Amino acid sequence: MAYSTCRLASIRPWIQHGTHGSHRVWGRKARTGGNAAVRERRGNALEAAEVPQSLATSYARAFGDEGRAWIAGLPALATEILDRWELRRDGDPGSGEASLVLPVLRKDGTRAVLKLQMPREEVMAALIGLRTWNGQGMVRLLDHDPASAGMLLERLDAARALTSVEDDDVAMGILAELQSQLVRVPAPPGLRGLGSIAREMLEQVPQTALALADPADRRLLLDWASAVAELVDEPGDRMLHWDLHYDNVLAAQREPWLAIDPEPLAGDPGFDLWPALNSRWDDLVAKGDTLRVVRRRFDLLTSVLDLDRARATGWTLGRLLQNAIWDVEDGQSALDPSAVAISQALLTRVTSAERDASGTRGTGPTGTRGA
Repeated sequence: MAYSTCRLASIRPWIQHGTHGSHRVWGRKARTGGNAAVRERRGNALEAAEVPQSLATSYARAFGDEGRAWIAGLPALATEILDRWELRRDGDPGSGEASLVLPVLRKDGTRAVLKLQMPREEVMAALIGLRTWNGQGMVRLLDHDPASAGMLLERLDAARALTSVEDDDVAMGILAELQSQLVRVPAPPGLRGLGSIAREMLEQVPQTALALADPADRRLLLDWASAVAELVDEPGDRMLHWDLHYDNVLAAQREPWLAIDPEPLAGDPGFDLWPALNSRWDDLVAKGDTLRVVRRRFDLLTSVLDLDRARATGWTLGRLLQNAIWDVEDGQSALDPSAVAISQALLTRVTSAERDASGTRGTGPTGTRGA
């Protein structure tokens, strides 16, 4: 089964890195009374029944009692911020697995969205990234609440994600241009670095390999680890989105398309290619064309981002390694078929001529690691 790309940057870091203190509902008691202003405010409030059950289930699964408590306090939190920021609701709430999103109007009539999710390390990183990108290829942060980590964001067209563009070359070209804008920005202080992430991954490889039932899977995992070991001392310093796939690119007004939902870290752009390569995976499998499309996507991305393909291949294998480690922690005993296919696409594309020319920009990997 192909990965859900939101899992990597939204759900998994909750479990992998999150440490959470005591819960607090960041809101005041609902006012009571019979005047028109109070009735109007109550009409603007978020009711408990409006909180999507899928969001409640996600928080309960990831955080247990703390997550359930945060969900219970969500209506009060949303209503308090709506009131304090003088926002008027402008549609039904939506959600992913990590956040509640409320369409709103600001006092001046500007369309925006209020995004609420539990404060944690990844949310703080997102705030750093949104401020640093400042709308360059990215949804713009209009305001935020430090206490609750609530964000007011410019409103994009949630009904028009990049998945609506049927021509894969066109869609991938749009994504690549956005990613090129994003990685031009050096990572500011305060973000986690790829170097420490990669070293932690390598420490977990022996245990992960033992959990894989198929010897071929174990060999492939060790090959991925070898690729990371060659690169770990040069992790890069760009600000990465970490989850840029078709569903995280929406149509906009000030630009044709903008990225959303970053989970920034500092590192090499090659580590950021996997979500794009994995986009619409089920469609690729149904068409029986996975290897060719993965190679074409990879070539387009590395060309637009001006990346060394050998290095980008190595860091993409690192991303597959990270996913495999997490899968084993979740009880899996086999590599995901999509990861094996992506690995095969990147490693078997190398011709003898490309090997002879290795070390130059635009060549393939310097060696093969059979899948």
